[in-house]
Amino acid sequence: MSEVKISAEPRTEFGKGGARRTRRAGKVPAVLYGHGEKPKHIALPAREFAAAIRKGGANQLFAIDVSDGTQVLALPKAIQRDPIKDTFEHVDLLLVRRGEKVTVEVPVQLVGEAAKDTLIVHDHDTLSVSADATKVPDHLEASIEGLEAGTQVTAGDVQLPAGVELVADPELPVAAVTAAPTAEQLEATLPEVEEATEEAEAEVGEVTEDSEGAEGGAAPAAEGEENAEAKTEA
Repeated sequence: MSEVKISAEPRTEFGKGGARRTRRAGKVPAVLYGHGEKPKHIALPAREFAAAIRKGGANQLFAIDVSDGTQVLALPKAIQRDPIKDTFEHVDLLLVRRGEKVTVEVPVQLVGEAAKDTLIVHDHDTLSVSADATKVPDHLEASIEGLEAGTQVTAGDVQLPAGVELVADPELPVAAVTAAPTAEQLEATLPEVEEATEEAEAEVGEVTEDSEGAEGGAAPAAEGEENAEAKTEA
């Protein structure tokens, strides 16, 4: 994976208020740490950072040029996103050196087609591996080509690029091939689904009726109170 050059500015405001102001300015709050160095708080250009992550993935290597003269290589270690806005809230960046080995989580993609009438269950979509900091793969591939029902693909079955070593348990399940349900099996489950749906609708109906009854019973009480007030005034 090639490195992406990105500029940054030292960050002097901290806390939630400072982070909000940084994001409003179109930047992502971030912190650089590692190699025994004191953590350095910086702000990254949000648009450039997002574009790099979309293209290179969560393990994109950055060559960061801070405006105070600091120049470093770093890998994202933790990325916080806003699930609604789909924006970056904060980034932890790990300092690395060329030739240094790092342990990272790399996405696993399933390739090929399993045997006919099967279903694929993707148990783990990332694997922990060790690699040169400048040569972290953006993804790994696990083949399911022609696999029959009952077959399991483990971490040890995944082909790793040269220089990449598996850190995860080789027996960790990556994917499982199961038999697809037959038409008869699907039909057999329909009555159960319909029954559950009818029960849920009946419960909703009961709750609605109870609510309407409670509202309807409130009127006589109110009328009684009005009559009582009228008699008192008389």
